[in-house]
Amino acid sequence: MSVASEVVATQGGAATRGNVPGSHDDGPAPPVGAFPPPGVTLVVFDVVGTLVEPAPSVARIYRDTAAAHGVEREEEEIRRAFAAAWRRQEGVDAAAAPPHATSPQRERQRWEAIVADVFPGVAAAPRIFADLWEHFGRPAAWRALPRGEALVAASLAAGVDIALASNFDERLLSIAPRLAPLTAARHVFTSAELGWRKPAVAFFRAIEARLGRQPAELLLVGDDPLLDLAAARAAGWRVHGVVE
Repeated sequence: MSVASEVVATQGGAATRGNVPGSHDDGPAPPVGAFPPPGVTLVVFDVVGTLVEPAPSVARIYRDTAAAHGVEREEEEIRRAFAAAWRRQEGVDAAAAPPHATSPQRERQRWEAIVADVFPGVAAAPRIFADLWEHFGRPAAWRALPRGEALVAASLAAGVDIALASNFDERLLSIAPRLAPLTAARHVFTSAELGWRKPAVAFFRAIEARLGRQPAELLLVGDDPLLDLAAARAAGWRVHGVVE
């Protein structure tokens, strides 16, 4: 997970739910039985909005965490503020030199800035951020999405390995081994560790170099029409869009 639709973003990396039909480089998304398409040697899954989502919602968790620090906000107010804050940080990353370069430090700072924007002028904002950062680093903060689970199962049934590639920070490395269906991945790539955020082509080139694969061998499964599908296609990968 576009932001103009439902935002599905978390302390562990943002993703947007575009609510658009599934897309594929050969036309409409094939049925699960035809997945993955011939020639693909590795299926690379986005994480948030594709395989898992926060449970309960981001707005609910932000509300409850803030309330624990004596800060009262309505969920709808938080949802709107979060969407605006997330867009603002996307703009910051796009304007960086080079664009979309990142690091573990930048990823943490990004989320600190988002929380500060959601709770402007609130003295407890740093403590709220610390609690949210810890919360979204727990496997229990997430639940699996059925469509993503089905595509993981179809990949493995076809004898094709899977990997994860996400704009999550390094916390994904500890979450993935403890949260199905992420547990099925043989490789886990995060923007913080690669040094690039999607949609940078360098994000995809770094993964290719790590895997020793050519772009045409790789299929990106994602839910965001821009950060996932258009970005991967621009890098020469094949793509498959998901919608719950």
